[in-house]
Amino acid sequence: MVKSISRTEKRTRGRPATNPTSIHLTLAPRPLAEVDRWIENKEPVLTRPAAIRRLVELGLTVKTPMRPGSKPGRRLRAQELATNAIEKIIDPAAPPEERAQRRRRLTKGPPEFREARLDQPKAKEK
Repeated sequence: MVKSISRTEKRTRGRPATNPTSIHLTLAPRPLAEVDRWIENKEPVLTRPAAIRRLVELGLTVKTPMRPGSKPGRRLRAQELATNAIEKIIDPAAPPEERAQRRRRLTKGPPEFREARLDQPKAKEK
């Protein structure tokens, strides 16, 4: 009798064994349409899941600044507006030095809150 050929490796059917984490995602029509538009511009046409995986990878590799930068004139404009509002509140009968001191104290804020402000540089400790 002739012996049959035995296989040493097991054949598997279907997808190869991997360990991905499955995440179910629901998108509103507008973002979904934007994903579809992005897919259309890619040369090897991607499936939606593959496109979303690629977009997530791209989003994670982009370096973004820690804080959004502000426009240069915004701080000066805000200070101007605050000064104008404070001028209306301050007693006009007070001497000019007193008014300047009050204005400065109000625009800087109370000392206990100055440490918590993110838009101001930290005071150097002595």
